[in-house]
Amino acid sequence: MRSIFLGDGFQIGRVYHRNVAALLKEEAGLASDTVFSSADLGVKDFSGVEYVFSTWGMPVIAEEDVRKFFPNLKAVFYAAGSVKHFAPAFLKAGVRVFSAWKANAVPVIEYACSQILLANKGFFHSSLLASGGDYRGGASVFGRFPGNYGCPVGIIGAGAIGSGLIRKLKEHRLDVYVYDPFITAEKAAELGAVKVDTLEVLFSTCRTVSNHSANIESTKGMLTGSLFAMLPEYSTFINTGRGAQVDEKGLVKVLEARKDIFAILDVTWPEPPEKGHLFYSLPNVILTPHIAGSSGSEVRRMAEYMAEEFIALKNGAAPRYEVTGDMLASMA
Repeated sequence: MRSIFLGDGFQIGRVYHRNVAALLKEEAGLASDTVFSSADLGVKDFSGVEYVFSTWGMPVIAEEDVRKFFPNLKAVFYAAGSVKHFAPAFLKAGVRVFSAWKANAVPVIEYACSQILLANKGFFHSSLLASGGDYRGGASVFGRFPGNYGCPVGIIGAGAIGSGLIRKLKEHRLDVYVYDPFITAEKAAELGAVKVDTLEVLFSTCRTVSNHSANIESTKGMLTGSLFAMLPEYSTFINTGRGAQVDEKGLVKVLEARKDIFAILDVTWPEPPEKGHLFYSLPNVILTPHIAGSSGSEVRRMAEYMAEEFIALKNGAAPRYEVTGDMLASMA
């Protein structure tokens, strides 16, 4: 076996469409559609395996076991997003890791862009009133919103999702501001945004703020109640990053006090919110159950990215989606 599927059989079957699997059999020497798991380590002989293809459900394997059971492994191709849970051991063992994180960013960008455009039109505020029977009230509050042309929008985080979202928003002639300690003002300008140095400036300036910051220790709880209180009248906060980055008690207090602020939350901490949490009952909160990422047929895009990356590597082309140890510190 030169290449194998490793991980969760259901997920691999869902992500690696038969056309991609056939391509990998031809190009990567994938022996069969068999999916191996961590239970096969020490039972099956993987000494000849050079490439592993996986997705959600990739097992965490200790560095010493990577070296022991996969002595000739060259690379892991992960058709999903974050690799933080398994990549360090493989990288330390000298195995290259490739991830379809940029492919997984595409639907999140589409989701966030659509929510931002609707928010700037007053969709969430006006529809709440109109659907509740106050049609005139909905029409009236609609007039409090600026629309999209030239509207100041704040993006937190300029990784694959944040950067892609900035580019997408510029197509709609929005004024985009970005907060990210890892990006320079020059790079932000190239993307089409103005870099701000503090979250206070971002929140007090922008009518819609969308969170896409990296899931690292320093970002936990960084979005405080005092920041939400700085939002201009009739503003919207959108979170497709991580729930733990939000001081949710502080957010609830602001949402209770200011009905003019709306929160669109695709992620929470914990997830889902505990029973009885005010997120379920506050009228100015919309919860979606972590749907921004790849779903349905969208997951196939990630497998296609990894198949293309393998062929590029095989042909000596420069990789596009390789993950290094240094990158892990700032990746979501």
